[in-house]
Amino acid sequence: MNKIKLLIIDDNISLVKMMEEFFSNTSNIEVAFTANDGETGIDIINKNNDDYDMILLDLVMPKVDGIEVLKYIKENNIDKKVIVLTSYNSQEMIRKVSELGANYFMLKPFELNSLKSKIEKIYGNKENSIEQLDFLKNNLQLSISKTLHELGVPSHVKGYQYIREGIILVFKHPEYIGGITKELYPTIAKTFDSTSSRVERAIRHAIDISWNRANWDLMIDLFGYTVDIDGAKPTNSEFIVTIADKLRMEFNHLIEE
Repeated sequence: MNKIKLLIIDDNISLVKMMEEFFSNTSNIEVAFTANDGETGIDIINKNNDDYDMILLDLVMPKVDGIEVLKYIKENNIDKKVIVLTSYNSQEMIRKVSELGANYFMLKPFELNSLKSKIEKIYGNKENSIEQLDFLKNNLQLSISKTLHELGVPSHVKGYQYIREGIILVFKHPEYIGGITKELYPTIAKTFDSTSSRVERAIRHAIDISWNRANWDLMIDLFGYTVDIDGAKPTNSEFIVTIADKLRMEFNHLIEE
């Protein structure tokens, strides 16, 4: 089986080396070329266009940035799938890179296994037209991850995934607000092959851990002065519903489109 050959253009040398090492141990993906700035990346695109299948592209780089690389690819009709990897998260940027032909937008930091799955999925899509991003879905997930990070919720605990899933469910189905214990917890538990009581405890644990790690200004902004760094914390329901409501206000124009 032919391997999927990658061109990685990213100025984060340690991350590039990490990806090279990771994909060297996979059976179906390999790193064919790397560049640490956009200018070198464009040079590789010109000289080796038949020797790679997909581009992993950072946005903020020296000499030539990722946006200019995308413009070059689009203007020269270079038929390659592109995954943008960046720590820069904004709705306008996601829209811009999609219009320039990017197939997916992944926010740093990310799990390498998740990147591998996305590469396989996008490479397997043989349609000629560029796949447009689902703005609502992708931007929502990015915003949830960013908010939980700023609130100090550690991503390695089970409660993080449960909270994230709960916010998405309440965002999409506001009727869950009236049935957090009887409806939301069982739904999350089913998704993660767990139980309602374990879901509830894990979410509580994640919130407790976050309390000494959070951006306190953001905590006050979200939950008001009813919370206290030395005492009162939002309940599981308040935590999930408040964040979901905030995001619904931010994404209202996309929901209505």
